[in-house]
Amino acid sequence: MVLDPKDVVPFLTWLLPALGSWLLVVVGVCVVVTAFGWLVAAMRHGPIRAFAVTFQVLRNAKDDLWRMSPHRVWALARLTIHESIRRRVVVVFGIFIVVLLFAGWFLDPGSADPAKLYLYFVLTATSYLVLLLALFLSSLSLPTDLKNRTMYTIVTKPVRASEIVMGRIVGFMTVSTMLLVVMGAISYVFVERGLAHIHQLTADDLQPVEGSTPGQPATLQGKTSRVHQHRHKVIVAPDGQTNVEIEQGHTHPLAIVKNGDKVSYKIGPAEGMLVARVPVYGKLTFRDRKGQVAAKGVNVGDEWTYRSFIEGGSLAACVWTFEGITPEQFPNGLPVEMNIEVFRTYKGEITKGVPGSLSVRNPSKPENKPVEVRIFEAKDFVTNSQHIPAQFQMPNGKRADLFRDFVDNGRIEIWLQCVAPQQYFGAAQGDLYLRAKNASFAWNFAKGYFGIWLQTLLIVVLGVLFSTFLSGPVAMLATLGALLGGFFNDFMYRLATGQTYGGGPFESLIRLWTQQNQISPMEPGLQTTTAKALDRVAEVLLLGMSKILPDFGRFSFADYVACGFNISGDTLLTFTCRALAFALPVFLAAYFCLKNREIGK
Repeated sequence: MVLDPKDVVPFLTWLLPALGSWLLVVVGVCVVVTAFGWLVAAMRHGPIRAFAVTFQVLRNAKDDLWRMSPHRVWALARLTIHESIRRRVVVVFGIFIVVLLFAGWFLDPGSADPAKLYLYFVLTATSYLVLLLALFLSSLSLPTDLKNRTMYTIVTKPVRASEIVMGRIVGFMTVSTMLLVVMGAISYVFVERGLAHIHQLTADDLQPVEGSTPGQPATLQGKTSRVHQHRHKVIVAPDGQTNVEIEQGHTHPLAIVKNGDKVSYKIGPAEGMLVARVPVYGKLTFRDRKGQVAAKGVNVGDEWTYRSFIEGGSLAACVWTFEGITPEQFPNGLPVEMNIEVFRTYKGEITKGVPGSLSVRNPSKPENKPVEVRIFEAKDFVTNSQHIPAQFQMPNGKRADLFRDFVDNGRIEIWLQCVAPQQYFGAAQGDLYLRAKNASFAWNFAKGYFGIWLQTLLIVVLGVLFSTFLSGPVAMLATLGALLGGFFNDFMYRLATGQTYGGGPFESLIRLWTQQNQISPMEPGLQTTTAKALDRVAEVLLLGMSKILPDFGRFSFADYVACGFNISGDTLLTFTCRALAFALPVFLAAYFCLKNREIGK
């Protein structure tokens, strides 16, 4: 994994504090578990003898963990790999191939954003299949070995319980890794072939622009042939410059081929569909309709409060302040991309966008007014690319230098305003960014599959843990419950901390049963008092579960890949450390559970 040194700096800023907190929690848990073990031993052997028993257990654990043999671990892992391949892996791979074969019938390459559709599909399908496979293998393998008495052959050999647990984890992860590599390669080819297309353009498709001077070279315009349910508008200037307008998030290169007096046009493959943007984000603030600083924009009645809105035809604005901007990084100016929400109070011409403007201002000179540099049309949640040149002409006719006049110590403000009265723009901090460069899409695609690998690791360690002390079906249900709880981790936390409408789980159930709305307070009485009391207990349990279970959804990088954004090295390091920080204590717990289980009984 190749990392940019700039990615390591933000990673290290939180690593040491997080490592200290993690060690504190692990030590605390170990102390609590040791005290509980002493209590159980005291009930069996008496309080004095319990100290000796507890010390002996800890000493044996230290020896088992410290003296693990990589050779024996790999031998057990190879055995696990052979068993996994013999059981279910081939079936899962076959299902994946069948799903891809039939997916070509239902995935529409003519949709509004076909790249996002295809990428979401392959990443989601792979994730579901591999996670389910990991769940079945890890939770049923050890109980099946005990049931078939194959485990007795293993425990008679000079192997340690820690080596058995680690061998299972390594074996299952090896199988999952091989499967992800093969499925990832097939998925990449599937996406490339599914999106590949080339349009045709002939001289008869181009006509002179209206208003051209007779006898003078004219600008030609027209449209390409229709492929995948879309066509591109083409403009050919007299000097030979060409422009193929963006449709469905992509464009095509256009070459003019001259053979004597005959002119033909050759259109190349699609560009811009499979990308990995490297964005530079700024800090967002708002201005109200009078131009004064505001904490947020206005509310247009949208239940999802992620975005705030600014009113068109007024001084209201969204202001992004960027830092670290240098002419070496952006020698040709600032490439700006936006993905904003458009709220219309009247329909107007629905096929046209709502006009907006981009302005720049020096943050060290707040007395100056922002200078408008771009007018554009915005469509609802359609990526809009604009370019602020390094040098441009201001409204007063003077020439301005972007980095000399508007950038101060690497800081610059970019203002977004809605020009049309009675219309609104909605934006959040990540909706406008500077596109620094493009990273390798193939490498970004591989990093998306690495996120699935991290999710698989979490499922495997949980499945192995539950299988050490539960029967096969119960271990599978427990692992599935942990998986579902992990995907709803954020919701459980918000529910436990009172950040959701409708109260706690019991109060919400009563509201649902009695068809009460979520805002109005419930009528006082025994039912309300009982529900609130039960919610207090449930909130403690939900808060504990949200702290223990990993947030499985955040380990998925499908949104990054499908939306065309590069997964930074800092993000990879962050979630890798989180996965390993969760896996290590679970491995220790699985070792103690297997160590204390009477296998030979």
